[in-house]
Amino acid sequence: MHMLYNSDHYAVVQIEAALLGADGDAPSLLTRGGFEIVDKFARKELFIEGAMAEHFKQGVEELIESSPTVEEIDAYLERYSSLAQQPVVMH
Repeated sequence: MHMLYNSDHYAVVQIEAALLGADGDAPSLLTRGGFEIVDKFARKELFIEGAMAEHFKQGVEELIESSPTVEEIDAYLERYSSLAQQPVVMH
């Protein structure tokens, strides 16, 4: 788990998990993971994986090339926050 971004409004965490091999012990070369996007004001989170996570990653890489401001990064994340349905629960 890697914290990629944390502002007053959003947090983004990259999650990667190695899949176990056929014998159940050794990890295979395959990994599974995605991105968790937390909208702090709405108190909701979203986990994306697969094609959507790849599209998100490409968009972030393009955004980083332009040396974005916090406001520009938050505006990009806002596109995804409308998909967030899972409430954030503190334990």
